[in-house]
Amino acid sequence: MIDMTRGGIPRLILVFTIPMFIGSVFQQLYNVVDRMIVGKFIGDAALAAVGASFSVIFLLVALAMGATMGVSVLVSQYYGAKNYKKVKLCIETAYIFMIVISLVLTAAGLLCNGWILRLLDTPLEILPDAELYLNTLFAGMLLFFGYNLISAILRGLGDSNTPLYLLIFSTLVNITLDLFFVLVLHWGVFGAALATIISQGVSFLGGMLYLQRINPLFRVNYFKLRFDKDIFVKSMQIGLPSGVQQMLVAAGMMVLHKLVNGFGTNAVAAFTAAGSIDAFAMMPAMNLSMAMSTFVGQNIGAGRHARVQGAVKAGLLMAAAIAVLVSLVVVIFSGPLVGLFATDPAVLAVGRDYLRIVGCFYLPFMLMFVYTGVLRGAGDTFVPTLLTVFSLWLVRVPVASVLSGWIGINGIWWAMPVSWTLGLTLSALYFYSGNWKRKILVNRRSRRSIEAEEIIGELEVLELEKKEVRL
Repeated sequence: MIDMTRGGIPRLILVFTIPMFIGSVFQQLYNVVDRMIVGKFIGDAALAAVGASFSVIFLLVALAMGATMGVSVLVSQYYGAKNYKKVKLCIETAYIFMIVISLVLTAAGLLCNGWILRLLDTPLEILPDAELYLNTLFAGMLLFFGYNLISAILRGLGDSNTPLYLLIFSTLVNITLDLFFVLVLHWGVFGAALATIISQGVSFLGGMLYLQRINPLFRVNYFKLRFDKDIFVKSMQIGLPSGVQQMLVAAGMMVLHKLVNGFGTNAVAAFTAAGSIDAFAMMPAMNLSMAMSTFVGQNIGAGRHARVQGAVKAGLLMAAAIAVLVSLVVVIFSGPLVGLFATDPAVLAVGRDYLRIVGCFYLPFMLMFVYTGVLRGAGDTFVPTLLTVFSLWLVRVPVASVLSGWIGINGIWWAMPVSWTLGLTLSALYFYSGNWKRKILVNRRSRRSIEAEEIIGELEVLELEKKEVRL
């Protein structure tokens, strides 16, 4: 675990971000390996079927991020304030919420996914495989949400290394199972989805075991979980706006996917292939944003507000440098990158255009995520949600609809950088207005009370260790 309230700001942010980024690369490999194996060994139609499920999967990811964001922020702020009893109560409350929401989404997904795919105008020739792929993923929803929750808790505690180790192992499991289920057992898209679910289950169970061992103060009894209403409400105050924001983004992606579906199976396959590369390119911004949230949360909890301004400057410089490098790689190597997933010349051509257009505008996207990460770490997610609604639904979707009618499918790609640029402008204006400072949820206590609780915490740890020795 990393204490971000002391030490060099750029180094702390970088040290915390790098393991998360590597972990995100491995997490993204779940879908990418599925798509590569399906596209290369089953065909472009199967690749399109997996890709047709993307917008629905993205919606699930959005739900998971929103549901766990509040937990991560509260854990980081309570941990920074040395309030370990509240940290443990946050964890127990989050477990109960995770179980309930997972079961509800599993039932809803299994009942509605076919209707959703038809609503998105999914081409009929790929509809059965797309439904099968989604049904398999919905059946494993508890494992999917469980891993995301464990990762959020560990990030709030300043630990970004453990999720990385878990992901490396589970990704290797996923690749092995993908090859076995698809190439040996010939289970097609069902095998690819099943491999993903099993692998995420490995990450979830491994994370639970680790969290039980790192500190006796955070150890929970799964048969006597406590639900704290106040903590749940606070986490919803933070996580619900963030979840709504992410869901609106996902809904916007559904609309864009509906537009892409109108251009046929080759367009869907190209969108799937190029979108996989795009997802990798966006990961540094997302991981840097999560690091900013943890840094800001811990320092606000400790009352070290001056360090937040230093973190913003460091984060913006890092984001700018990364964005330039990523843009160069994606634009220059757009052809070979799309070729990792598909072989059809028509698919390759559409995919190259996607990466060359979108890849030139990663800078505003990454800078925007720095500001939103700071705002979330301070507990202010409502206004960024409003800004997202505006830039997405009043800009990206209408622009994509209009331009795709004028210049074809490339109009959909151009709508993305337009919305990113507007989102950056609005987020920066709101940040520098200073209104977000009123949304801090955990106030710093006196130095004396913190020191007293640290002593009590150390005594509790010693007592627990004595009990373990006697057992």
